[in-house]
Amino acid sequence: MNLLEYLNIKTIKTSKQQVVLSLEVDEIHKQPYGLLHGGINAVLAETAASILANLNAPAGFAAVGININTNHLATVKDGKVEAIAEPIKIGTKIQVLAVTTISYPEEIKTSYSTVTTTFHKK
Repeated sequence: MNLLEYLNIKTIKTSKQQVVLSLEVDEIHKQPYGLLHGGINAVLAETAASILANLNAPAGFAAVGININTNHLATVKDGKVEAIAEPIKIGTKIQVLAVTTISYPEEIKTSYSTVTTTFHKK
């Protein structure tokens, strides 16, 4: 079982312009105070950004993360969150991707991340 299966993260959309992941918030995703653990926001961001970067990778190369910055904007207690990744820059060596996490049903932005990746030969 991999991390996405363990955390029950679902892939909703994949394209070279946007990747959307979804997660139904459950007890395994929460910190001791009953709120969505901030690390989940980072996992969603890095995963969505990595998928997006790899969709834009040249043949024979894989995108790997080299930096992530996540700002937590609002707490989440339950419901669903979606992470939406979009490219800021897809370069030949460095990619910068923006990931916004939104909670539902409230439709509140709960985190914003920037993820930097680079391409490595497979």
